[in-house]
Amino acid sequence: MHASPRRYHGLSIALHWLMLLLIAAVYACIELKGNFPRGSEPRELLKQWHFALGMLVWVMVWARLLARLLLPAPAAVSAGWQNTLAAAMHLALYGLMIGLPLLGWLVLSAADKTQILGIALPPLLAPNQALAGQLKEVHEWLGVAGYWLIGLHAAAAVLHHCVLRDDTLRRMLPARQAR
Repeated sequence: MHASPRRYHGLSIALHWLMLLLIAAVYACIELKGNFPRGSEPRELLKQWHFALGMLVWVMVWARLLARLLLPAPAAVSAGWQNTLAAAMHLALYGLMIGLPLLGWLVLSAADKTQILGIALPPLLAPNQALAGQLKEVHEWLGVAGYWLIGLHAAAAVLHHCVLRDDTLRRMLPARQAR
């Protein structure tokens, strides 16, 4: 699992796809909760899993950033404005992977609900229901922005693969084993 000039390190690839699965699960939990009546057990459980998986995203993003710092990345495939745009996209995605869970934790703290699946998180704020509501609105707005950023990130990978026909997507895919 070592990097070559053309591929990301195996650990970076694994963390990338694990983060995608975690983020998809976070979004799925919050979207599916709307299918159940307020106060119902399935709805509350989906909210708890949304919170717990969101915190796992927050922990995992730090591992991902550490891997990004320590493991060599392949040279950029594109040049100029495309690199600038890719760097801005990655910065925005990392900002969301750090900011959304942290903002969610702030919401829970202000709402005085820091117990997640039986684990007590330390509160980051004193209880304040008005502030909790305001923070929740920002959290939800950024969550919607996350859909767009993830979609644009995926669309760019597909564009590079299908239209530009370069290795941008392939270098982040798991390596195929020789038979």
